Amino acid sequence: MRQFALHGVAYLLAVACAALLCLDVRAEEAPAELQVRIAYLGYTPDPGPLLSNVIPEPTDAGLRGAELAIDDSNTTGRFLRQRYSLVTATSADAQQLLAEARKLHDDGLRLFVVNAPADSLRQLAAALPDSLLFNAGAADDELRADQCPANVLHTLPSRLMLTDALTQFLVLRKWTRWLLVVGQRPEDQAYAAALRRSARRFGAKIVEEKAFTFANDQRRSAQADMPLFTQADDYDAVLVADEHGDFGEYVPYNTWLPRPVAGTQGLVATGWHKTVETFGAAQLQKRFEEHARRWMNDRDFAAWVAVRSVASAVTRLRSAEPMAIRALALSPDLPLDGFKGYRLSYRPWDGQLRQPIPLVQPRALVSTSPQEGFLHPESELDSLGLDAPESRCHLADAKP
Repeated sequence: MRQFALHGVAYLLAVACAALLCLDVRAEEAPAELQVRIAYLGYTPDPGPLLSNVIPEPTDAGLRGAELAIDDSNTTGRFLRQRYSLVTATSADAQQLLAEARKLHDDGLRLFVVNAPADSLRQLAAALPDSLLFNAGAADDELRADQCPANVLHTLPSRLMLTDALTQFLVLRKWTRWLLVVGQRPEDQAYAAALRRSARRFGAKIVEEKAFTFANDQRRSAQADMPLFTQADDYDAVLVADEHGDFGEYVPYNTWLPRPVAGTQGLVATGWHKTVETFGAAQLQKRFEEHARRWMNDRDFAAWVAVRSVASAVTRLRSAEPMAIRALALSPDLPLDGFKGYRLSYRPWDGQLRQPIPLVQPRALVSTSPQEGFLHPESELDSLGLDAPESRCHLADAKP
């Protein structure tokens, strides 16, 4: 009996040792945690005085969206042995931002979310040719038309995407005769050019165009002189091109004719807005407000979806190699959800993220484009912005 007991103890010890050996082997075989480092580059110049300064613009737009996306990615990443981290560099000087980006590159970073104007983005793309950059700050159509850096993907909608989204809605409402009011800044001219192109595309007509050039007390002029300034032949809507906010906030309710106002003020097309709440967006809004203590805007969403694009690609590839992520993003195989009711994807010709565009007034969602009836042979989302035949970019075939 004692001999049997001894044999039993020996057996149990053998089993325990074998189990420990198996644990050691499994521990040795378990893959190491994949470290994914992403840099956020923010160009933060002084915007100067604004005519309408009642609601200040956030100075951390974009950055807070990227931070939230890092948190979201780590929530699921820890189960997949993936660890995401964000390194931040911001500057009011474009050359200083470029120098900071080079330092980060020397430190091994190859994935960048960039919230900067087009000129700065081009410099960064040229200086970091082996890296993948996500454009979360430049809406310039030229970046998607004929000046396409091969290592850049765009998560911020282009101006033409915004004006197409707005025009579809106006045409559907039969508000097709426009008075166009344009500011003096280069961005205003670019937005006006996009409006003209959208009008031609969808059959609207600009009956008159006026440049806002008042140089004295603009606050008084905008309120007192806007009715006379907007005198013109009969029009269905006033379209405003004033991205900086120099005068546009004083156009609604001050027009000569009682007409709706749209464009950069009034009814606005934007990449994201507080009033977007369907398809699970309310949960994203709540998480963002808890994180940033403010509302999420279009730059925040563009940075958020850029980081989430990286995380989705890394999960699929089990790798953070930038050119592999780029190739997957430009294919139809990247799984990407943006809480907008569509499966989001990047256009293979210009790297632009396909996405629905909310049309909003300050405290309500009015509609979402593409509008019903505006069809496309491939995707309704491609009815917004530059389609493949209109762009000279061929990113899917280009090598960074």
